[in-house]
Amino acid sequence: MTGYLRLQVLSALRDPRYIMLAIVAPIGFYLLFSALFGQETGAGGIQTQTALIVSMAVFGAMWAVLSATGPRIAQERSVGWLRQLQLLPVSAAAILTGRLLAALLIAGPAIVLVLLTGVIAHGVSLEAWRWLALLAVLWIGVVPVGALGMVIGYAADSEVAFGLVYGLYMVLAALGGLWMPMSILPSGLQTIGKLLPSYRAADLGWRILAGRTIDFSSVLILLAWTVVCALLALAFSRRTARSH
Repeated sequence: MTGYLRLQVLSALRDPRYIMLAIVAPIGFYLLFSALFGQETGAGGIQTQTALIVSMAVFGAMWAVLSATGPRIAQERSVGWLRQLQLLPVSAAAILTGRLLAALLIAGPAIVLVLLTGVIAHGVSLEAWRWLALLAVLWIGVVPVGALGMVIGYAADSEVAFGLVYGLYMVLAALGGLWMPMSILPSGLQTIGKLLPSYRAADLGWRILAGRTIDFSSVLILLAWTVVCALLALAFSRRTARSH
């Protein structure tokens, strides 16, 4: 498992799209949006330039876990690499777990570098325990997005997986309130957006910044997404194994 994790992490880090979409783009958007709206105070009494570190950290981490799962799994299926893995004495669940752990490791730099940008560029300051809680919540919050990426990787072929993942990335960001306040969306889209893992992960982070209690409905929604997507990914992976 250690070797498998190392291989997956190194492969993802060498992908220039990871650097651009998981790190450069979120940091760039953070600097742009904080320059435009940074002095405003949003919902919960959090200054926009502070709230944006959560939004953009989730934004970058989502691409990290999606790119490390969906397109990569689809590509490995197309070249027969997954078939070779299935010949090893490793269960399908263990392979999926390794893939998800690798995706989360890759999400780490995306989160940390956005948080550091907030500190360096705008002097965002929190107590040490709050930084640690924020990092943990954001990291765990993108687990269901990674599981969703695995579903796409096993369900779609290599030619369409990247397009599906990128489209999903944009939808999760837009409807999840990462680019704009949820309140300006039509009520129907707000209802949909509040059920998305992107919004729920960010909401947990915003609550930590504001010193508010954790919303356990967010925890339950994230858990539900994780369980459902993990079960679907496992079912698709077993179907793939049987087809070979």
